[in-house]
Amino acid sequence: MSVLSAAPPIPTMVSVVGVMDTVSPTYAGLMETGSPQGVGAAEAEPVEPVDHLEPVWTALPPGLLRMRRLLLLVWMGPVTLAAALLPGLLAGPGWAACGLLPPALTVWGWVLLGRNWRSWRYAERADDLLISRGVLWRQETVVPYGRMQLVEVTSGPVERHFGLASVQLHTAAAATDATIPGLDPAEAERLRDRLTELGEARSAGL
Repeated sequence: MSVLSAAPPIPTMVSVVGVMDTVSPTYAGLMETGSPQGVGAAEAEPVEPVDHLEPVWTALPPGLLRMRRLLLLVWMGPVTLAAALLPGLLAGPGWAACGLLPPALTVWGWVLLGRNWRSWRYAERADDLLISRGVLWRQETVVPYGRMQLVEVTSGPVERHFGLASVQLHTAAAATDATIPGLDPAEAERLRDRLTELGEARSAGL
């Protein structure tokens, strides 16, 4: 026997092309582009974070507007009588026309109270509470849950008569203290409990 015939056979290399031909098209697309083929455009688009979404605003109930307008009529009624009678009796009948000024102010105040009531709203977000109000000068207050020290519900005699309550928020900084007036008592208590719970959770670092 010759030496060459006794030597072990030299291993042959497998064709890479033959192996690649057996790879599925989907896997081949992954190797070429780094992303799976056939994925819809909606799945590839990034999802916008929740914090960047528009807050959901809650308006105040109409009972607050009715209470304020009724108080306006109660106060302006005696003022109108006094403005018409006193000048007419003391200075002459012509001065009784001064009684027209209070009714004009009442109409102006009636409209202004409606606009002010519509400007009030609040929104509960993940980390803070937003309160927006104001007609000519718009003001928006951000109250972080972690800085709340006290949340209380108050209701004076007039508010109780109209079935309303207010939520007062006290924080570590007096500049961020805020009040939401004219709420239904059930909504005021729900908001107080929720804000207190969130404030305790943020303060504990949860």
